[in-house]
Amino acid sequence: MAGSSASGAKKLDKSLTLFDVYAISTGAMFSSGFFLLPGLATAEAGPSAILAYLIAGILIMPSMLSMAELSTAMPKSGGTYYFLDRSLGPLAGTVGGLGTWLALVFKSAFALIGMGAYLAIFFEVPIKPLAAALTVAFAVLNVVGAKETSGLQRILVAILVAVLVFFTVQGLFTVVGGDPAQVQGDLTPFFPFGATGFFSTIGLVFVSYAGLTKATSVAEEVQNPDRNIPLGMFLSLLTATILYVVGVYIMVSVLNPAELRQDLTPVATAGEVFLTWLPYGGGLILVVVAAIAAFASTGNAGILSASRYPLAMARDRLLPEHFAKLGRFKTPTFGVAITAVLMLLVIFGLSEEGVAKLASAFQLLIFGLVNFAVIIMRESRIPSYAPGYRSPFYPWTQILGIVIAFFLITEMGPLAILFTGGIVIAGIGWYFFYARNVAREGAIFHLFARLGKFRYDGLDSELQGILEEKGSTDDAEFERLVARAEILQLEEPTDYASVVERATKILAEHLSISAETLKHDFLEGTQHSATSVSHGAALPYVRASGINRQAMVMVHCQSGICVDIDPDITGESGSEPVYAIFFLVTPEDEQSLHLRTLATLASRTDDDDFLVEWRSANDEQEVKESLLHHDRYLTLQLLSGTNTEEFIGREVRDVNVPAGNLVALIRRRGDIIVPNGSTSFEEGDRVTIIGDPNGIQRLYELYRRGEREGVVR
Repeated sequence: MAGSSASGAKKLDKSLTLFDVYAISTGAMFSSGFFLLPGLATAEAGPSAILAYLIAGILIMPSMLSMAELSTAMPKSGGTYYFLDRSLGPLAGTVGGLGTWLALVFKSAFALIGMGAYLAIFFEVPIKPLAAALTVAFAVLNVVGAKETSGLQRILVAILVAVLVFFTVQGLFTVVGGDPAQVQGDLTPFFPFGATGFFSTIGLVFVSYAGLTKATSVAEEVQNPDRNIPLGMFLSLLTATILYVVGVYIMVSVLNPAELRQDLTPVATAGEVFLTWLPYGGGLILVVVAAIAAFASTGNAGILSASRYPLAMARDRLLPEHFAKLGRFKTPTFGVAITAVLMLLVIFGLSEEGVAKLASAFQLLIFGLVNFAVIIMRESRIPSYAPGYRSPFYPWTQILGIVIAFFLITEMGPLAILFTGGIVIAGIGWYFFYARNVAREGAIFHLFARLGKFRYDGLDSELQGILEEKGSTDDAEFERLVARAEILQLEEPTDYASVVERATKILAEHLSISAETLKHDFLEGTQHSATSVSHGAALPYVRASGINRQAMVMVHCQSGICVDIDPDITGESGSEPVYAIFFLVTPEDEQSLHLRTLATLASRTDDDDFLVEWRSANDEQEVKESLLHHDRYLTLQLLSGTNTEEFIGREVRDVNVPAGNLVALIRRRGDIIVPNGSTSFEEGDRVTIIGDPNGIQRLYELYRRGEREGVVR
């Protein structure tokens, strides 16, 4: 069982966008929390359930911010499990992974029970068998693929949000200025069951927001996770909090208190009160459609995210390897199947309120541990911990999140506490029975340096690998660095020391720094410098003080240069011929930028086609283009009588280039020009434009469609 991951694990496709993150998080929240729980919440807290929903939305923010930070640093399948494992170690990872998996199973099962309850308004169907059938249907969909699953999720969430906005607007008109006969509710006394009932209800409805972080479990499949995960979760929380608070206020206002407390379909009942003006029972139909969309989206998103937990744990050998295998559709088929089986057991074995409370209690424990994980990761000072988003007000945000979680657990009642403790004990038992020999420890041992023998040095390498998979958070920034870089073209064999001397002289001129200092750092190595050699490319780098920007010199050598590898830095020894060398200098205080740039360079040079393109490049422009992704740059030859004729004679600032793209290079009669806004185009120029793929595609359609052998027609 030694090793960090299951061998041969395949990567999941990055197919999820910002809207997918929003849809997964939003769809996971608007089901039981809105369509089932208001009745149960008012039974425990009375009208103060309105305030309980608002406070629960506020209280989840520290955990949301911590989740966002961890998921941008480690966008891997398994989300919470992966964060806890890499920060607190495999024991905590086992407990957190198994527990969160079960919590998601409970919540998803609860949602499908609710879907059955709303369908039963119109059809004589048994609720639990219907929920079981839906579980099987969504499991099959999840086996087919994340892209297909997220496509359905988009549709469901769009319908859901549109109907709920309509419901709340119409409800507010009724409560504020409608017929008084329709307002049967009573907001007094606001706290009929005292503080105990109120705080217990906050814990109960907290499960309504727990789905907010579901997107982190599929972070490995999210495009540009540094932007899309935090933004998607924030937009989702904003949507949910507003609609929850306003919607529950409407239900409490228009429904009889005694009837509301026993109502499992309160939204439908409220809709029958103030949506009567819609013909043919349209109000009730509309609400049921929204409820079905909500419960379906939660069940769908729940299986999608829950199935990634056994996948991630199996990769790390904490579960049998069979869970790590992907099926023919590149989805964790076995994980989906086991998740669906567990949901069926929950559906037939537990009551609705029991499911809600048990899921909520363990989720609170996990949120507390996630906040602690952020503190551990930051204080461990692992070089490759470079989140694209950092939680504000550290560490007070995390401390508050820990206090909130454990306070609410104590308010959940003895059954929920015992259940949470039972999961913890079961997770510990499984770890010592199956996974105790896993050769990996968490970042906590980096924090406590006095326990150095337990420190797991592979963690830094693993995080660096994640950075390479994720790449730079700002492609335009990397492209500008490449565009500014100078190139040394070496036709004859030479030694590495001579190359370093030439490169450092160029860098010294650009950065106003001592060439001798840079040369020493590149050759001798310091705590801020090293050299990585792989796939015929070398990445020597230095983090220097007293500079305010990055700079790079690229060396193009057809005959190859032997670069000696320092075993103290890389763990390897010997020398390896390289054909591309990237001398990178970054400001010392820009660690995150430095790591992401290295990751992007490493990711590109690891591509199978990179070295072929690099060695076949005939000039500086082609050398730079070989380092850029094909969908992010376009080369145009400016010739009269072609579509590009309109460029000739005009200045760069006057050319219509789509937003997010820029003219980076011009090759003119053998010279390379880095243009500014006043640079004029001339006939025969070879122009490289870099930037947003959509903009590049539009330019291609305008100027390169029909091109053949370099001539634009």
